[in-house]
Amino acid sequence: MATTLIRGGTVVSATGRGAADVLVDGATIAAVLLPGSTLLGMDLAKTVDTVIDAHGKYVIPGGIDAHTHMSMPFGGTTASDDFETGTRAAAWGGTTTIIDFAVQKFGERLQDSLDTWHEMAAGQCAIDYSFHQIVGDVNDASLAALRRLTDEGITSYKMFMAYPGVFYSDDAQIVRAMQVGAATGLMTMMHAENGPAIDVLVAQLLAEGKTDPYYHGIARAWQLEEEATHRAIMLSNLTGAPLYVVHVSAKQAVAQLAAARDAGQNVYGETCPQYLYLSLEDNLGAPGFDGAKWVCSTPLRAKHEHHQDEMWRALRTNDIQMVSTDHCPFCMKGQKDMGIGDFSKIPNGIGSIEHRMDLLYQGVVDGRISVERWVEITSTTPARMFGLYGRKGVIAPGPMRTSLSTTPTGTPRLDWARPIT
Repeated sequence: MATTLIRGGTVVSATGRGAADVLVDGATIAAVLLPGSTLLGMDLAKTVDTVIDAHGKYVIPGGIDAHTHMSMPFGGTTASDDFETGTRAAAWGGTTTIIDFAVQKFGERLQDSLDTWHEMAAGQCAIDYSFHQIVGDVNDASLAALRRLTDEGITSYKMFMAYPGVFYSDDAQIVRAMQVGAATGLMTMMHAENGPAIDVLVAQLLAEGKTDPYYHGIARAWQLEEEATHRAIMLSNLTGAPLYVVHVSAKQAVAQLAAARDAGQNVYGETCPQYLYLSLEDNLGAPGFDGAKWVCSTPLRAKHEHHQDEMWRALRTNDIQMVSTDHCPFCMKGQKDMGIGDFSKIPNGIGSIEHRMDLLYQGVVDGRISVERWVEITSTTPARMFGLYGRKGVIAPGPMRTSLSTTPTGTPRLDWARPIT
């Protein structure tokens, strides 16, 4: 098998960094060595097939995006990235593993939905992939199938407190599923927004003639994210199920998660690049229909309320544990424009899978997070959270690891961002 020496770089982990050479043999990291190490007195560079000069660069584990939606059906259309295009974009930006969502529709067998997503991804992906399971129809058969997910290597499932009539589960259904999660160790992932209350506000705003994309953010008020987050935490506490709240955007939801964690509860939170950089005023409130580009749920929050600053603080202090993308892009023409004159018909989702690593590295450049924390929230924690650590998330001897390098100061430049094969 081909051998590669990554020479002269600074290897970064979640706990530290240091100068090291990395020897790769095929799909395995064979050794992490002191700089300039030799093999029986011979320069290692003369014994390998390829040498990558990483002087002045960080060598990090490949990014893991634990929240993507390739070919996601939503609002009468389908996300514009499939597994082929989406994973190519991911690889180009330094992400070498995604965890996508198999979507169970109402009336569909849970196992059938997982089989469908396996078929969609097979042979299409430029990088490694895995799945979470969306439970869209809670019944006895679905719950029995949920208990068997670990046999398929699936460690997590997702439920929605939003989207009545589509993905929504009520509290009784959530409790039943969480009881399975507690019994099996499956992670319950939760879209935490009060869907029925949102529907009331949407109808009222449209009746008042408030149809622009900006009102998507007004209808999905932060109070409804905070309330649902609190409720999910309480149901998790009741059942003993571990809880992972996805795409947290409101600082009040962060406070709910932090309080639960301080009390010793097994709960976690994820945010996304859009909630670190974009805002209700500047993006959803863009002139004309341009705000439709930024319609996603949970929505972008008001800049003057300092949600973005609080997300950065929470990442720094581990009140939020990781950053995924919720990658679910739609084209403006023929998809987003379905909502002209009615913001509720705009497909919810934006894309950032290619840019996640760069956007988070900007936080290092700006002094918001350390380079170790960058690695932790983009690779190490996702690997630990979803059963991949040891093969992913760290530069250390062992099989099937991936790495990339980037300049340690200034604007990131991805020099080598691909699976080691």
